[in-house]
Amino acid sequence: MAVVLLGAWLGLLVVGNVRVPVGPMDTTMTLRPSLAGGTKINVSPLGALELDSHHAPIRLDVDVDRLDPARSQALVDHPERISGLQDEVTRDVERGALDVALRSCAAVVVGASALGLAVYRRPRRALAAGGLALTLLTVSGATAFATWNANSVLEPKFSGLLSSAPSVVGNARSIVSEFDVYQKELARLVTNVTKLYDVTSTLPAYRPDPSTIRVLHVSDIHLNPASWKIIASLVEQYDIDVIVDSGDTMDHGSAAENGFLDPIADLGAPYVWVRGNHDSKTTQRYLARMKNVHVLDEGRAVSVAGLRFAGTGDPQYTPDRSAKPGGDASEELAGVRLASALRDQKAAGTPVDIAVAHNPTAARQTDGEVPLVLAGHIHHEETEILKYGTRLRVEGSTGGSGLRAVEGKHPDPVQASVLYLDRDTRRLQAWDEIELGGLGLTTAEVSRHLPKENQP
Repeated sequence: MAVVLLGAWLGLLVVGNVRVPVGPMDTTMTLRPSLAGGTKINVSPLGALELDSHHAPIRLDVDVDRLDPARSQALVDHPERISGLQDEVTRDVERGALDVALRSCAAVVVGASALGLAVYRRPRRALAAGGLALTLLTVSGATAFATWNANSVLEPKFSGLLSSAPSVVGNARSIVSEFDVYQKELARLVTNVTKLYDVTSTLPAYRPDPSTIRVLHVSDIHLNPASWKIIASLVEQYDIDVIVDSGDTMDHGSAAENGFLDPIADLGAPYVWVRGNHDSKTTQRYLARMKNVHVLDEGRAVSVAGLRFAGTGDPQYTPDRSAKPGGDASEELAGVRLASALRDQKAAGTPVDIAVAHNPTAARQTDGEVPLVLAGHIHHEETEILKYGTRLRVEGSTGGSGLRAVEGKHPDPVQASVLYLDRDTRRLQAWDEIELGGLGLTTAEVSRHLPKENQP
């Protein structure tokens, strides 16, 4: 028995591991003798997590060796593949488990037989040792299968640097429920603050007439679900006529993210949208099919709520936040094409009131062709009068920079603007900047701004 066990163990050590690609990762799977059983996933150098997956005298070790650059880049280049990544990983793990089982069987037979031959010098006893080793491994595998606990992934044990993960991430169910409460409270906060501002405002220089066209400008939501409740609250509180989204509503533009856009149908106002560098053509096609959504691209113009809009999608698609060589040149070219479309609209007797682009670099190319151009991208608000008189309004991140808000030391604020335009002249009369505290904060500020020509 000692010869069988020692030979089987040596066989597993020498040839019992299998290199398995799992999604974009390269892993090594190995069966090891163990009294407790279970599964151990090693993520060097961060530590490991252990799963009480089964009870048998064998343990499955999975070493995550590296992220394969080619497969990772393929996911970046083709984000639609992310939606099928879970199925791909499942197939890879099943294939790897079968390979490691077959190789382990061969390893224990060869190891026990070789050691038996070295000790006994008799082929028959060596084969008996190999057969006994195979029997032991088969019984162990059957025991592991009979005691398999699929729910073990819900209660992992962490070690190394990963031991801080539970305290940082917290319980998934509580995060979901608490975030739902948080986003509702944030929407209620902005409603109450805007009510207070409306009642106590002491700005006699400009009070919007009820007939004024009210445009809500949002941008760079980046998959923050709390944004929809905030936007819906602003639409109701300010009696918004049309919402303009200057892009980066998504983070990767994958088909799996499309469901995030469904609340747009219930916001209570028409939705004008241009593609950002984190949005894809997949995103654009999904939105174009939605009722009451107007997608602007390649200078396309539409009339909504008494205003004429034209815009263009971002020419770059960089969901991995990469900086492309010649990026500004492509933005400038997109802006030049938009300016040409604006000139054509003017020549046709249907001048555009508001142009929309995601990147301010593209937006600046419309100077002199339109009274007002809206943009986003830089995640903070700016207002600029361009050389030939066009006003550029850059919106901050209405998603507080989305899920990446946890990356920095301080969360980015949630920003949006309400633009008041005269119904007759369709020129900007004033705008309110709304700023809420970022993720986890409950602060709100509303400030009114007047163009110089409207100041007393």
